[in-house]
Amino acid sequence: MAFWAAATGRTSPSKVVPVLNPNQKQFLQDEIRYREKMNILARTDAGNLTDYYVRKQETIDDPELLDKHDSFYHTTKSLLVLFQIMGVMPIHRSPPKTNLPRTGYSWTSKQVMWACVVFAIQTTLVVLVLRERVNKFVTNSDKRFDEAIYNVIFISLLFTNFLLPVASWRHGPQVAIFKNMWTNYQLKFLKVTGTPIVFPNLYPLTWGLCIFSWLLSIVINLSQYFLQPDFELWYTLAYYPIIAMLNCFCSLWYINCNAFGTASRALSDSLQTTLKGDKPAQKLTEYRHLWVDLSHMMQQLGRAYSNMYGMYCLVVFFTTIVATYGSFSEIIDHGATYKEVGLFVIVLYCMTLLYIICNEAHYASQSVGLDFQTKLLNVNLTAVDSATQKEVEMFLVAIAKNPPIMNLDGYANINRELITSNISFMATYLVVLLQFKITEQRAVRSQQALAAL
Repeated sequence: MAFWAAATGRTSPSKVVPVLNPNQKQFLQDEIRYREKMNILARTDAGNLTDYYVRKQETIDDPELLDKHDSFYHTTKSLLVLFQIMGVMPIHRSPPKTNLPRTGYSWTSKQVMWACVVFAIQTTLVVLVLRERVNKFVTNSDKRFDEAIYNVIFISLLFTNFLLPVASWRHGPQVAIFKNMWTNYQLKFLKVTGTPIVFPNLYPLTWGLCIFSWLLSIVINLSQYFLQPDFELWYTLAYYPIIAMLNCFCSLWYINCNAFGTASRALSDSLQTTLKGDKPAQKLTEYRHLWVDLSHMMQQLGRAYSNMYGMYCLVVFFTTIVATYGSFSEIIDHGATYKEVGLFVIVLYCMTLLYIICNEAHYASQSVGLDFQTKLLNVNLTAVDSATQKEVEMFLVAIAKNPPIMNLDGYANINRELITSNISFMATYLVVLLQFKITEQRAVRSQQALAAL
C-alpha cells in the first residue's frame, strides 16, 4: 500500500488505531511495563524498578479466610434468611471448601425444595382469592367505580405471585455470582489497603428493615380490610407475603446501594492516604483494579435482579396509573370520600418505593463514579512522579470506560431520570383517560338535558 501511494504521488493512509476494552488495555500496559523492566535489567540500572508495576497473578483464597472477612454477608444475613424462608431467593451458603464458591445456587438444593413448597401453598391461597375477587368483579355490576378500581389493583398484585419462579429463581446463579463478588472483594480490599471494609449500623438496619417490611404489609392489608366492605379477612393471607416481598425488594436495594457507598468511601480514603506517600504508583494500580471490581459489582447487581426489579417497576407503574385515575374519576363523579383517600395512599406508597430505589441508585453511582473522578482530577500532577501521573490518567480512563451504572440487564437504567420519565408517562396516560372521562360526562349531561326537555 505504501509503495502504491509513493508511485502514484499520494500520501500513505494513516494507521487505524485499534479500540481496546479496559481489560485489553490493562493487559497491554502490563506487557509494556514488563518489557521496560527487562530493558532496565539488561542495562543493569535497577534504581527505578519500583516505578514499573506488573499486575500480580490471581490466587485462590482460603475459604475460611473469606468467611472471616465477609462482613457484608454477616451483617445482611437476616435478609438473606428471610428471603429463603419466604421462598423468594433460595440461594445457599456453601461449605468452606477450596475451589467451591462461598455462595451457590442449585435446583436440587434443600432451599429450592423449600421454596417450591412455600410457592405451592401460597399459589393455592392466591388462586382461591383470585377466583373470589374475579367472580365479584364480574357479577356485581352495580358497584361504585372506586370499588372496581380497588379490585383491579389487588387482582393485578396477585399475578406477581405467578411470576416468582421466572423473575427470581431463574436468576439464582447470577445472584450467587454477585454475592461471591462481594465476598472476594472484601478480602482483596483488606490485602491491598491493610484495613477491612466496615459497614456501620448495617446489621441493625437490616434487621429493622426485615421487621418493618412485614409490619408494613400487615398494616396495609388490615387497612384494606377495614376500608373495603368486600375485602374479607382471609383474603389478607394471600396478600401478606406479596406486599412483604415488595417491601423486602426495596430494602434489599437500599442495603446494597448503602454498601456500595460505604466501600467507595473506604477506598477513597485509602487512596487519599496513599497519594500523600512516596511513589504511590504501585498502590494506585491496585486501587484501580479494586475500583474496576466495585464498578463491575454494581453492574452485576442490576444483571442479577433484573427480572425482579423489572417486575417491580411494572407493578408500581400500573398500580399508580390505575389508582390515580380511579381517585380523580370518583372525585369528578361523586366528590371526595375516604375511599379516594385510600387510593391516594396506594399511589403515595408506590411512588415512595420507586423514589427510594432510584434515589439510592443515584447516590451509589455518584459515590463510586463522580466522587472518584473529582478526587483524581484534584490531584496535583506536578508534585508526583511520572509513573504516578500515568496511573492517575489510567484511573480516569478506567472510570470513563466502566461507568458504575445500575442497569437492569439492558432494560432500563435505575437512576433519578427513571422517576421523571415514569411521572411523565403516567401524566400522559392520565390526561388521555381523563379526557375520555370528561367527554363521557358531557355526553351524559347532554342526554339528561334532552330528556328534561
